[in-house]
Amino acid sequence: MMRKTFCRFLMVVLLGLGGHLFAETVRPNIIYILADDLGYGDLGCYGQEVIETPNIDKLCREGMKFTNHHSGSTVCAPSRASLLTGQHTGHVWVRFNGKIQLREDDHDITIARALKNAGYHTAMIGKNGLGCNQVSPGLANRKGFDFFYGINGHDSAHYYFPPVVYRNGEKVEFPNNKKHTGDTYIHDEFLKETMNYFEHRKKDGQPFFLHYAALLPHAELFAPEEWVDRYRNKVDEVAPFKGGGGGRGAEYGPAKEPRATFAGMVSRLDWEVGQIVKKLQQLGLAENTLIIFSSDNGPHSEGGHSPDAFDSNGILRGGKRDLFEGGVRVPMMAWWPGHIKAGSETSHLSAFWDVMPTLCDLAGTPAPESSDGLSFLPTLLGQEGQEQHDYLYWEFYEKGGKCAALTSKWKAVQLNVSKGDDPIMLFDIQSDVAEENNVAAQHPEVVEQFENIFSKAHTPSPKKSWRKGNSQKKQ
Repeated sequence: MMRKTFCRFLMVVLLGLGGHLFAETVRPNIIYILADDLGYGDLGCYGQEVIETPNIDKLCREGMKFTNHHSGSTVCAPSRASLLTGQHTGHVWVRFNGKIQLREDDHDITIARALKNAGYHTAMIGKNGLGCNQVSPGLANRKGFDFFYGINGHDSAHYYFPPVVYRNGEKVEFPNNKKHTGDTYIHDEFLKETMNYFEHRKKDGQPFFLHYAALLPHAELFAPEEWVDRYRNKVDEVAPFKGGGGGRGAEYGPAKEPRATFAGMVSRLDWEVGQIVKKLQQLGLAENTLIIFSSDNGPHSEGGHSPDAFDSNGILRGGKRDLFEGGVRVPMMAWWPGHIKAGSETSHLSAFWDVMPTLCDLAGTPAPESSDGLSFLPTLLGQEGQEQHDYLYWEFYEKGGKCAALTSKWKAVQLNVSKGDDPIMLFDIQSDVAEENNVAAQHPEVVEQFENIFSKAHTPSPKKSWRKGNSQKKQ
């Protein structure tokens, strides 16, 4: 860990000598936009042929496209906790969806806290990523966000007409909203608050970090009529979804046109990205603003949606709740005019826990010692000296428990780890990104290496049990 800290310090010094001392000169505004359950193949710039995403595609053309970026987990809460704390799921406090939230400071230091300490104004608008079904009012402010507006807990984030949201620790009520129906589409409010936030930052001149945590296109199938109408004659529609079936208390509303609605949801999110960029340009903030766009995990199969409808995971295997690439490889692009080369692309192996050290480098402040991440700032700037991961690691507790690790060459996945029964599967990820051919039997020495990774990457959690025994069988 001391080596990582020294390398980060040295890189900031070297960048300063090369004219990029961000702490004293550039200090860009930072906007991190996170989609909810958007698949690797749901965007035009990643191969989508039906759903139109011109604004996100433009960000991609004018910035850098990441083709080997990975989420923190394969479901929402641990993925977002990984993003905000810079830790993978073998270490992070929030490792599952359920009644849990990040601990109070000085535990679980967030990106917001680090950037606030570096002089940034910090905000989160949308879905609170500090926990899951237990997020106390005001926690976002206590964890370093100067401003929070949105849904405080993930149950209500399944719907687009919540009766209550929060501005900082105070309730904002919409009495006519009934979860599935109402007169206030909450994404309109999210966008309005975002525009106001930019206005305030323009006036005070303070560098800012905004985490725009969208609900779209997760769970309940709903989009305003104009967005659904765009796809009525462009998709092969299926039978209406009658509603229900969400699990964990989530009962989704009906959807008469599931495919047109889902496509409309993605296009609505794309439009919001366009509005964000337009506002930054109008205020003269765009040239000194870094925008990163990504998704919290692979595509979902909930509320009447099927990833197969739009080939949402592309050629990747699996989706949400899987640790195959379709569950954790996500779209990611970075846009910063004049600093990131337009039309650039990278296969650099990276994950959510790399975001914190990257943003800390930009702000000229050290990342917490607890971070598992490596800054990808040299990659963004097209410079040499990019550190490389030995491996990425995930663990997931649902469906019998599973874990996975990824290197530049290999991907290992083990299922039913709570029973200790299933053998480790091994894939040559360079030649088999679809994870179709299990080659564990041909490479026992590599399997043994991943056994060691699985062992050392996991630390016990007081909130969840993990393996039943210590056996890991080879296939």
